[in-house]
Order: sequence, then C-alpha cells, then structure tokens
Amino acid sequence: MKQTRKLELGVGCFVLAGICAILVMIFQVADVKGIGSTDTYTLTAEFDNVGSLKVRSPVKVGGVVIGRVDNIALDQKTMLPKVTMEIDSKYDQFPDNSSAQILTAGLIGEQYIGLVPGFVYDGEGAMLKDGGRIEDTKSALVLEDLIGQFLYGSGDKDKDSSGEAK
Repeated sequence: MKQTRKLELGVGCFVLAGICAILVMIFQVADVKGIGSTDTYTLTAEFDNVGSLKVRSPVKVGGVVIGRVDNIALDQKTMLPKVTMEIDSKYDQFPDNSSAQILTAGLIGEQYIGLVPGFVYDGEGAMLKDGGRIEDTKSALVLEDLIGQFLYGSGDKDKDSSGEAK
C-alpha cells in the first residue's frame, strides 16, 4: 500500500513538472515579457502595402525590439493601411522626421517594422509624442510583385534605350 502511494506521488510530481515546462515554453514562444502593462506610447504610420505584417509583430531599431504592432486597419479617408504601434516609453526620443519601413527577418521570415531615427538640427525640431504620426514610410516588398516585375516588366528587348521600337 505504501509503495503504491509513493509511486502515485512520484507520477503526480512528474506530470506537474511537465505541465509547468509546457507553460514556460508557451510563454517563451508567445514572447510574453511579464504580467501587467508597461508604460507605452502610441505612434501611427500609413503604408501602401503591409504585406503579411501581423498584430504583435515587433517594432525594431537596429535589431533591438522597442515595441509591438498594436493594430492594423484600413483608413477610411485615404483607403490605405494604417498601422498603430505601441512603443516602450523609455524610447521616447525619436525626432518627428523619423521613418518606418516594413522589413522581413531572413528570406521568408516574419515581417516587422524597422524604425529609423531622424535627425535634430541644432536643438531644433520636435519629437514624436503619444499619438504621433510617422510620415516617411516604406511599404513591404511582396515577393510575388518582384517576380512579376522580373518576368513581365524587366524591359522589352524589341525597344532600344530611347523607348522606340527597332
């Protein structure tokens, strides 16, 4: 009877340790940093094409994650995709002439937003604040569009450099 009790206790501890390990792996894959909210501020940007950018995609500066994509929606006035980003408040020194571009990690990796800080001239110029808008954007490169340009738009061989037919 005592032997069975020890065996049941050992199996129970092993199952509990397995469940804890699975939860840790889930939190690592989901990139959960902590429970509770951190101080963030919001920036928006409009792109011509967001490609396969997703909500919770990282926002990076030089490879360092400084925030996450919070929302992707179609602006009703301009009919362009509008991306809302939540940036960690400790990174609040971006000039208003900063630019954003949608990049891809590796050849077929996930897409993320790369933020390129602008310049402040002689102490003049405003900084991006909560609710600020990034004007200078570069859309995602869509692989299908590039292949189509290569196959169909790489130039006619029947035309010379002036554009006239031979």
